[in-house]
Formats: sequence, structure tokens, C-alpha cells
Amino acid sequence: MLQPQHFFNLSQNKYGDLFNGIDLVWETLTRISDYLKANLKPGIYGSLSPLAYVNEKAVYIGPGTVVEPGAVITGPAIIGANCEVRTSAYVGANVIVGDRVVIGHSTELKNSVLFDEVSVPHFAYVGDSILGWKVHLGAGVKISNFKINQTPVAVTINNRRYETGLLKFGAILGDEADIGCNSVLNPGTLVGKRTLVYPNSSIRGYFPPDCIVKLRQTFEVVQRN
Repeated sequence: MLQPQHFFNLSQNKYGDLFNGIDLVWETLTRISDYLKANLKPGIYGSLSPLAYVNEKAVYIGPGTVVEPGAVITGPAIIGANCEVRTSAYVGANVIVGDRVVIGHSTELKNSVLFDEVSVPHFAYVGDSILGWKVHLGAGVKISNFKINQTPVAVTINNRRYETGLLKFGAILGDEADIGCNSVLNPGTLVGKRTLVYPNSSIRGYFPPDCIVKLRQTFEVVQRN
């Protein structure tokens, strides 16, 4: 239930060997840095605005990818083909991005893997996370990756507690998961394939595939004096 193949179609990312031999999907997060050291071959093959900053010694950008003015890519990072890196996006260290991905305005990425066709188009933060094929984050979604009490992240599933040993662990989002606008995914959140999360939700823990996570709010309307 917690192996990578339960969350992802690994064929939807040409870097699927990153997951070889992984039993608990979040263990992949500890491999990203070493994987990039072994496999990154810097090169710019897309369209790079002269008003963008890209560390060309530590970044690969695939053919057809457009990097707009004001974007910053420090790397180490691999960004695939036919992607959009929009104005004011920030791509930090240890990021692997597949093909046809949208990294939107004021979106920040660090130590994360994004499969093909992921869309994080507006004002999102993605840290220490893995987003499967066609995952979509609504505007303003924040993936919190660090507990307020600064202790390692634990995950509880079916009354079993898993000590991840990770101080920084954001979220695992299965293929085609969709997270509504302005939601917060607290450290150690796992969302199964095709599960939808209502806007403005604050969630943690494990959510199985093919579900809808509904936020219920109540309002009181009173007469204005």
C-alpha cells in the first residue's frame, strides 16, 4: 500500500529508476540529491528569457521548455521537455521535473519530483514532495514540509505509526490527484490516485485513492447595524 507503484505509474516519468527498491514511498526523498549528482548533465535546450536566472552549470532544461522573465532556477535540477516555467517561479535545489509540466507564477519547488503533466500554476509551495502524473494544485496550495515543533515527521495509517525519520517531508500525491485552491497539506500527507481535496482544506495523514475529501463549513449571517 505504501510502495511507489501504489501511488504512481512509474512509466510517466523517465526517471522512474529513482524508485527502484523503495518499500516506503517517502524514502525516495532521501535519494533525489544523489540521483541528480549521478545523472544530471547540465544543458539548456529550451527557450530562456534573458531576464530569467538559470544556473547553467547545475541545470538541465529540455527542448521546447519556456522559461519566462523573472524566473529563477538555481538547481541542481532537471526540467523536462515542453514545460512552462512562468514569471517569478523559483526552482531551488534537488528538483526533478518531467515533461509538459507547468511551474506557475510565484510557485517555489525544492527537493521534489514532479511527474509528467503536473500543473502547479499559481502561488504554490512544493517542498520535499512527490507529485504523480497529472497532479494539479489549485492556486495558493501550500505543502508544509516542516513541523512546527521541529521533530521528525511520522505517518499514521490504519492505526499503525510509521516513523519516517525525516525532518522535512511534505506530501506524496498519487497520479491525477487534485488539490483545491488555498489548501494546506501538512507534513507527511499522502493522497491516493485520483483523489480530490476541496478548496481551503487543511489536511494531514493518509487519504485513499478515488475519494473526495470534503470540507464542511458553517456560516452565520447577521443583520448589519
